[in-house]
Amino acid sequence: MFPGGGYGMLAPHEGEGYAHWLAAQGIHAWVLQYRLGPHGYRHPAMLNDAARAVRTVRHLARQQKLDPARIGVMGSSAGGHLVATILTQFDAGQNGSADPIERESSRPDLGILCYPVITLREPHAHLGSRENLLGPSPSPQAIDALSAELQVRGDSPPAFIWHTVADNAVPVENALLFAAALRHAGVPFALSLYENGVHGLGLGTPENPAPPWTVDCLHWLRERRFVV
Repeated sequence: MFPGGGYGMLAPHEGEGYAHWLAAQGIHAWVLQYRLGPHGYRHPAMLNDAARAVRTVRHLARQQKLDPARIGVMGSSAGGHLVATILTQFDAGQNGSADPIERESSRPDLGILCYPVITLREPHAHLGSRENLLGPSPSPQAIDALSAELQVRGDSPPAFIWHTVADNAVPVENALLFAAALRHAGVPFALSLYENGVHGLGLGTPENPAPPWTVDCLHWLRERRFVV
């Protein structure tokens, strides 16, 4: 789990909350406390943390005789951007490393993106996330390098994406741009769009329910044989 928070904080309901939901589905879940902009960190610190997390969980899976080819990542908002970044900027690991974790691939086997930040280009960028990630005056090259819709690869993992059209913090165009890029590259994906719902819903509350994205996501996970 990569919680959201604009690369400035980590939202508990998008970390621990999701982890409990996944555990109830029989899925092991970990929450990554990745480094943040207000603490003096900039890219690639966050991506390095995400890559190390994938390598670590894959290494643990081998040790526990679980399937190392069933490692997924999930994130919301800026955490969704971090998911999109590791889905498009992974590596096979360092075969000669003395650290067995660094010998593992950082490529996830799938990604779940909840109302994600995708592009850092205006007019659809979430400027707070961009500043915390890249600083106040990023170069056009840095903006493009971290706009995930421009970095999709043919070997990027499958993805489930959901967003609401009413989101007035991270425009729905972010999800649409990523889905279009995956489609163009021939990468399998599912996209669930809902008319209503504010940004940051997560699993929702009785007072502010979320759309039925968990039902759609579980259907997709079953199709991909990640859950039974």
